[in-house]
Amino acid sequence: MKPPPFKYHDPRTVAETVELLARNENAKILAGGQSLMPMLNMRYVQPDHVIDINRVEGLSYIREAGGRLEIGAMTRQREIEYADLVARRAPIVREAILNVGHRQTRNRGTLGGSLSHLDPAAELPLVSAALEATVHVQGPKGKRDIAMAEFPAGYMSPSIELDEMVIGVTLPVWPDGHGYGFVEFSRRHGDFAIVAAAVLLDVEAGGKIKRASVTVGGVGPSPVRCRDAEKALTGEKGAEAAFRAAAETCRTIDAMEDVYAPAWYRQHLATVMTRRAMVAAFGRAANAR
Repeated sequence: MKPPPFKYHDPRTVAETVELLARNENAKILAGGQSLMPMLNMRYVQPDHVIDINRVEGLSYIREAGGRLEIGAMTRQREIEYADLVARRAPIVREAILNVGHRQTRNRGTLGGSLSHLDPAAELPLVSAALEATVHVQGPKGKRDIAMAEFPAGYMSPSIELDEMVIGVTLPVWPDGHGYGFVEFSRRHGDFAIVAAAVLLDVEAGGKIKRASVTVGGVGPSPVRCRDAEKALTGEKGAEAAFRAAAETCRTIDAMEDVYAPAWYRQHLATVMTRRAMVAAFGRAANAR
């Protein structure tokens, strides 16, 4: 199929992009295009204006500042995959990236595009929620920050205005030697995950879990932080029984269902994937000591 007719725009600055968004109704931003182009060709979306930000300056970077990672919205997923800084300071992001599509899609796909598209099964929104990221957006009124927990407004709908765009993300960094685990279940490698789990653990020298982050994706319209599982893990030592008990709390998640899986199956997968991610995270923390 072919896309519907639209007017193409090719801005060079964020300010010019924002002005185009404010001036033109029914506009879509083209970043990596790995989601938008298929949707255009299948006519799931029919914008009157497509604004290509591939030549906008200053949106592609990976850097550390103030103990946090800063990544630009137009940073390619492949760049994140191979960035030593990401591997050292936020290794769960790299592990998640390896589950995103295939090499060809990661060559073009961007961090900002994935967050703006906000697919329930997407890996990058999931780890952003697990790390409690801050999303930076810009519009006619200037820049503003949105906590990742407040970024989803609904199914595939970020909480940004029509004349705003994502310009970058800040990721808090966990202490050196923390444990991390990212596990997902899909029909084939590279397919969208039916359920995925991201776990971060800060483990003391004696093996006691001091802090935990447990987040699942694919079960609802946006990533779900499993607070009950985090509370169940905190203060525990790494034992199979503790992981099973904590993961079991994920069975009560209000899961969605579709042609790929009923709600009860997603709830079951959430418990299994979460437990596996917990085991992986604790094992890495133990090996780092």
